[in-house]
Amino acid sequence: MSRNFSDTGSKKEHVKITSEAKPGFLERLSETSGGMLMGLVTFLLSFYLLFTNEGRALRTAKSLDEGLSLVIPLDNIHSVSQQNEGRLVHLAGALSTSKPLFDPSYGLTIHAVKLKRTVEMYQWVEYEDSREYEENGEIKKETKYTYNTEWKSEVVNSRNFDREIGHKNPSAMAVESFTAVSPNVQVGSFVLSKGLVDKIDDFKQLSLSNLEDPHADVTRGGDYFYHSENPRRPEVGDLRVSFFYAGLSGDDPHLGSADKVTVIARQKGDQLVPYHTKSGVVLQILYPGDLSVEEVFQKEHESNTMKTWALRAAGWLAMFVGINLMTRIVYTLVDWFPVVRDLVNIGLKAFAFCVASSLSLLTISVGWLFYRPLWALLIGLLSVVPIVVAKSRVPPKKHQ
Repeated sequence: MSRNFSDTGSKKEHVKITSEAKPGFLERLSETSGGMLMGLVTFLLSFYLLFTNEGRALRTAKSLDEGLSLVIPLDNIHSVSQQNEGRLVHLAGALSTSKPLFDPSYGLTIHAVKLKRTVEMYQWVEYEDSREYEENGEIKKETKYTYNTEWKSEVVNSRNFDREIGHKNPSAMAVESFTAVSPNVQVGSFVLSKGLVDKIDDFKQLSLSNLEDPHADVTRGGDYFYHSENPRRPEVGDLRVSFFYAGLSGDDPHLGSADKVTVIARQKGDQLVPYHTKSGVVLQILYPGDLSVEEVFQKEHESNTMKTWALRAAGWLAMFVGINLMTRIVYTLVDWFPVVRDLVNIGLKAFAFCVASSLSLLTISVGWLFYRPLWALLIGLLSVVPIVVAKSRVPPKKHQ
């Protein structure tokens, strides 16, 4: 019999106030010097990230074009042709595994590529909210600690709490989480490599409505097994267990037919293994569903573009933060003058924005220099725009 249980939870809180003397000028100058060193490291790393990202993006795009020109679609996935040995092939079909996956502790069996058991423990969790203010020449920090009981899949170490008394968690779980992976996964007559199997990660929660309680001390509620005397009012240390599967590999009366996937890889006998392009990029592609060759490579190009722009943004942000940290000393020098301080702060951020934008574009253009010189020249010219715009915003000096 299945029941649904709600988490009632509990909440406690306390406030802690600490104070320290307001740092003097030399102390703040010393802290700023440390920030300058960190800023320099961040600034230099941003160049490496931006430059290598462009090379990676161009090599990947070139390799995908190479793969598209060489790939051979397989008409029959149930027979292995020696003519395609060592070549890049495309095939689509239903997943199959040699044996079902099972969890004997809970009497659960399923035909799937992966079966994941997730164990959560009811524990105390600490949250803190801090604010700083100045009072009587001192800097005071008020921190509110809130404690709440929640289901967590990782053990929360209560020894790190500000106040452990009354909020103590067990040091370990009596039942462990794990993921079982089928040792032999096939599409038709072809065996997938470990790299392809790793790409099957679209986990779905498994319904437990058709299962019985595995033990007398375990209660099923919804899609969870509870190790608790009263799942409606759990206590700290109680457990709940749920299951997830990925890559259904056989027809199931409750879950439906086996999942279909599309694969592009190198044929090696009856195995599908990584294909190494001339640029050194590995092609080993798997997508859920039945996709054509063109659809697969279009998705790969889109993924490459998204990753490229994400790393460009990360590189620009790292450069912006690095410049901000390196120029922070100017802000510290005028910290005693509120009006001047605010104006300097705005000016430093505008300076960091313009310089980071220009240097990022310049670095990207250098990354393209060996691959597409014309584009590199255009991007290099574009890198001057932020500086020119910033300079045009400065009012001209009046001549007497």
